[in-house]
Amino acid sequence: KNLEDGIYKGYINGLNDPYSVYYNKKETKELYESTGGEYSGIGAVMSQNTETGVITLVQIYKDSPAEKAGLKDNDILYKVEGKEVTGKDLSKVVSKIKGEKGTIVELTVLRGENAKKVTVTATRDTVQAQTIEYKLMDDKIGYIRVSEFDTVTYDQYEEALDDLEKQGMTGLVVDLRNNPGGSLSTVCDMLDLMLPKGLIVYTEDKDGKKTEMKSDEEHQFTKPLAVLVNGNSASASEIYSGAIQDYGIGKIVGTQTYGKGVVQQIFDLDDGTAVKLTIAEYFTPKGRSINGKGITPDVKIKYQSDEENPDADNQLEKAVETVKAQMK
Repeated sequence: KNLEDGIYKGYINGLNDPYSVYYNKKETKELYESTGGEYSGIGAVMSQNTETGVITLVQIYKDSPAEKAGLKDNDILYKVEGKEVTGKDLSKVVSKIKGEKGTIVELTVLRGENAKKVTVTATRDTVQAQTIEYKLMDDKIGYIRVSEFDTVTYDQYEEALDDLEKQGMTGLVVDLRNNPGGSLSTVCDMLDLMLPKGLIVYTEDKDGKKTEMKSDEEHQFTKPLAVLVNGNSASASEIYSGAIQDYGIGKIVGTQTYGKGVVQQIFDLDDGTAVKLTIAEYFTPKGRSINGKGITPDVKIKYQSDEENPDADNQLEKAVETVKAQMK
């Protein structure tokens, strides 16, 4: 089986395209979960320290099985089903925690400065990835962070916009830093909430066939706007920032984006496996190709960490300043 998988992976590798990939059954299941944003699990985001191997629950989703079981942000994951997991491969630990809806999993965590041991039992359920975080900042400037463009992201984004509007938002910062991209249709739907009537993006295949995605006039965002990007903002993030920049309805702030201007399609091979192949190049509304180039920010600023204040974010401060400048 491994040899067979290797043959298929090697065959697709022969295209010399970093974005075309063969996925075996396990990888295909994970791929669909990640692009859909729904999976069966407990609803906790985990991060592993590369030096110590310690796994931390960095985010517990609201109303998730993890929250209902009593898990909290920054708990250290110590054991899964009675077996220690520190230093173990994170993806294997995650797959042990995920499982069929309705089944249970026992987790032991270390909590607080005294590393108090807490053991809980969580009942797995269908969980939606929280791809949107938002809040109202000082001067009623809204902030929406988009971690990736999954199927579930549009509804979460629309809800965030509506809620911020109800709170009296005067301007908005959309944070796409470190967002690797995702679904083309999702980002187009989100841009339809922002742009005036017109072209959002268009693609061209190898034969020069053009496909256009357009926004209608029903919704458009007219308040001061800044979009935060960096070198890890790729693909759908660049479609979003490129369209905002072309229409001139907001300022792009940060550093040069990644430069992934090609579109992939997933082809199901009917046996539980799949291939993802590059099928087209995309262009911004003004016809710009960003492949290998990226989006150049209107306001360039590099991130600088502040040891004295780890929560300080000079790029976000500049984005807020840019929004305020548009209000004058």
